[in-house]
Amino acid sequence: MSFKQFKALTFDVVGTLIDFEAGILNHVREVAGEAGKACSDDDILKAYREARAMPDSGWWPDDLERCYHLIANKLGLPDNDEYARGLALAVENFPAFPDSIEALKRLHKHFKLVATTNSQIWALNHMAKTLDEPFDVRVTVDDVRFEKPDPQFFAYTRGVLATQGIVFEEILHVAQSQYHDIGVAMRLGYQTCWIERRHAQKGSGGTLESEHTKPHYHFTSLAQLADAVEQELG
Repeated sequence: MSFKQFKALTFDVVGTLIDFEAGILNHVREVAGEAGKACSDDDILKAYREARAMPDSGWWPDDLERCYHLIANKLGLPDNDEYARGLALAVENFPAFPDSIEALKRLHKHFKLVATTNSQIWALNHMAKTLDEPFDVRVTVDDVRFEKPDPQFFAYTRGVLATQGIVFEEILHVAQSQYHDIGVAMRLGYQTCWIERRHAQKGSGGTLESEHTKPHYHFTSLAQLADAVEQELG
């Protein structure tokens, strides 16, 4: 398989380019004080993951407000509406992974970069700024009205790119989440690249657990993908 066939990289953003786990942990520990410090990363992320898996979950990141109340209740943390809403608003300051900005600049020399995110547009606008505005196209849950892994999200994205002359075979989907992205994208016939951000860590962290689907490409960082592209394309 050659990178020459691709014209667009469609990116999951939250978890692939933006370190949402660090953002959640930072906020919880900041507002919860000593009680938060007593909880392990796994404790907090497990409570978050379970909250997001509930059938009444809403669109991200507004849903983080509901999630905070559930996390606080489960772990015995201080709980009030200010802390809860603050977790949703903290997305403005969620950090990029250390390699994201530089790797996106390198990849942008060869491909159109497309954000495909379950995030609402107001949050993506903040995250895009954090990433130094790399995206040519943005597709959000506000546009699609369905969240990944719903196939309708991927169909909508294909339609958007088709209007720009990019056909299905020219798209490489790049993502961290096996649950939201890699598994469903492979079933739909996409070419996929798994960025295994948690390769050195146990468990699935803040991402919903899923069986692992073997992708076409597999790297443990975005920088490795950029290296592979440059090795082939120069």
